[in-house]
Amino acid sequence: MALEGYIHSIETFGTLDGPGIRYVIFMQGCPLRCAFCHNPDTWRMVHGQKKTVAWFVEDIKNYLPYFRSSGGGLTVSGGEPLLQASFLTLLFSRLRKLNIHKAVDTSGFAEVEKIKELMSLTDLVMLSIKHPDPDRHREICGQSNDRPLALSRYLSRIMMPVWIRYVLIPQVSSDRRDLEMLAQMIYKMPNVERLELLPYHTMGTPKWRALGLKSPLLDSRPPTEQEIQSARQYMQSLLPDLKII
Repeated sequence: MALEGYIHSIETFGTLDGPGIRYVIFMQGCPLRCAFCHNPDTWRMVHGQKKTVAWFVEDIKNYLPYFRSSGGGLTVSGGEPLLQASFLTLLFSRLRKLNIHKAVDTSGFAEVEKIKELMSLTDLVMLSIKHPDPDRHREICGQSNDRPLALSRYLSRIMMPVWIRYVLIPQVSSDRRDLEMLAQMIYKMPNVERLELLPYHTMGTPKWRALGLKSPLLDSRPPTEQEIQSARQYMQSLLPDLKII
């Protein structure tokens, strides 16, 4: 197993990436090229800094009181953290001895056989659905959604607790047909505990321009508060028993 991982950055007091106060590791490297990505600087793994499992274990220990008082823990995000499943498997196995809640925030772009051991050590998966329509997924992300769908089926089989994350982009991912397709996907996953509808934002635009990258969505507008609430209400009507925020 990998003793070192490629890391983009660390947030030691995260409150948006899982329950409670989180220690969030943003892993470097991602096979997708999402047109609405707000961290394109995480795409290339070799641009990251290396950190060892031992370093993380010692640093994370400093935050145990915050985890225990808030019901928090560790979240690994990205980039795409499942690209470094070997490193995370070793890290999670070490942290299991400390009784730390462990979450993975992923696009689902992984080979199931390569992440089964990691999933056995994971408490929560935050699965980011880029688009429920296969053609639109390929158009927006540059890859098929076959792997995310395969992972979602596997997570359902093992009854892994899952929070779905979905970005609302006007005229791209937020019309009623898109939301109905998303609801159909979630309906097939009895292990989904929560749906987070996240408004698109443009905070990543300076990074795209600094890297000399172009995206057809850079000039897209964020949804209005009324559009966000309308989408939440519609999804709640389609999935009345699910917590939607």
